[in-house]
Amino acid sequence: MNDNDLTGMLDTMIIGGGQAGLAMGYYLNEQQRKFLILDANVRPGDAWRQRWDSLRVFTPAKYDGLPGAPFPADPLTFPTKDEVAGYLEGYAARFDLPVLNGVRIERLWREGDRYIAAANGRRWEARNAVVATGCSQEPKVPGFAAELAPSIVQLHSSEYRNPRQLQEGPVLVVGLGNSGAEIGIEVSRTHPTTVAGKPGGEIPVKHGRTAARYFLPVVRFLGLHVLTLNTPIGRKAAPAFKAHAAPLIRTKSKDLANAGVRLVPRVAGVDNGMPVLADGTRLEVANVIWCTGFKDDFSWIDPALLDDGGLPRQERGVALDSPGLFFLGQEFMFAAASATLPGASRDARYLAGRIPVSVSRESAASST
Repeated sequence: MNDNDLTGMLDTMIIGGGQAGLAMGYYLNEQQRKFLILDANVRPGDAWRQRWDSLRVFTPAKYDGLPGAPFPADPLTFPTKDEVAGYLEGYAARFDLPVLNGVRIERLWREGDRYIAAANGRRWEARNAVVATGCSQEPKVPGFAAELAPSIVQLHSSEYRNPRQLQEGPVLVVGLGNSGAEIGIEVSRTHPTTVAGKPGGEIPVKHGRTAARYFLPVVRFLGLHVLTLNTPIGRKAAPAFKAHAAPLIRTKSKDLANAGVRLVPRVAGVDNGMPVLADGTRLEVANVIWCTGFKDDFSWIDPALLDDGGLPRQERGVALDSPGLFFLGQEFMFAAASATLPGASRDARYLAGRIPVSVSRESAASST
């Protein structure tokens, strides 16, 4: 869309047009707010399109829809990343959400009673701002990665698409979370593969249609309603949940071993250009895929709006010291499922009910 369609002061600007930002847009649309979604990607859904080719979501389609539009697939199937991307793009069009793509916000700050976002010499002003950039902002790679031999092909999981990107020779996948397990078993079909790390647990059933029917509804309920910051067990689990990889869901340690993948301790450093494990073993590899997760990047937000560690001061997404500022789509923002499709939708509904009303579409139209 052209942002000239929404001129002047906005009621709310949403920074980030992924699943969280679109869900928030749906609820603000229902309230007839004057809002704009600003997103760095070229098209809605691009954050999913840019993941590895064979990626499928772990939640069944019956739980993958955003508010107002069920996911158009067999409820017990697990959509591909491109199906999710297509759904999100269609969702934005279906509800005529005002998404301005290709805008990577460089700064966000507050002046008086309004928030200002700037990018490429342009600026947008709003009474309220929702930061919905998600929890996969900045790839996390250990500093010693720079010491690996130049001959080694290095990719972060965010850059990996398929095994054709790799050169001949052994592959080391660093990190045994779900991305490490999924990528590890895929590259093992074409390359000798080692996966380094320890899983953060494994779900006790085989992933698939039967699990989607009987087991995953229980997991969803726990992730949305039990493991929350409102419950003692949720508050106790939150720090560990953020610090460690999620339990293995589809591909388990046994599956990797059966596929001939070598499982080894974590990578601790580099010796003469090659990775070294915590037990001192030096690995001779030609490729390294870093499945080491992501870190939050709020460096573009005025430090006055963040805590001393550069993180949001918020409670369930509502900024504590900055009226009109909200955060959405972060890991365990309120519940274990907050960064998932169903969790982001629930959190968006909650926040939409707490954003102060200022300028509606109707009042804006009548004043022009």
